[in-house]
Amino acid sequence: MNPWILISAGLSAATVLLHVLGGGTEVHAPMLASELSVILKAYSSVLWHAVTIVLVINSLALLVAGFRVRLQKPLVLLAAGQYLGFAILFGIYGMTRLGSLMPMPQWIIFCLIVASAIMGLKRGSQMPAERVPA
Repeated sequence: MNPWILISAGLSAATVLLHVLGGGTEVHAPMLASELSVILKAYSSVLWHAVTIVLVINSLALLVAGFRVRLQKPLVLLAAGQYLGFAILFGIYGMTRLGSLMPMPQWIIFCLIVASAIMGLKRGSQMPAERVPA
């Protein structure tokens, strides 16, 4: 068991909840209530739910990585790579379109997930390997 990677899995799962519960009412619902065309509203919904799926899959991948040494590196690198990309996007758009990182603070939790997952990989190499039944 790798506690650092399990922390990243927990943060990722919390992000799913924040996305669905908070973001749904603050972002998705207003987009649907806007004057956007029907096709743009449909694209918004597809993209919103696609992000939800990615967050859930990454949470599960990190959870598995927390318990399976052999799968740790590929699963952590996949999830951390996606989350690092998300953090960069939030940072770039926050600074270039909003003039600040704080109106869209999602980059913070994505950076925390990446940091704890990478810490888990570094510390994981120092942990005893999984026991395989004889």
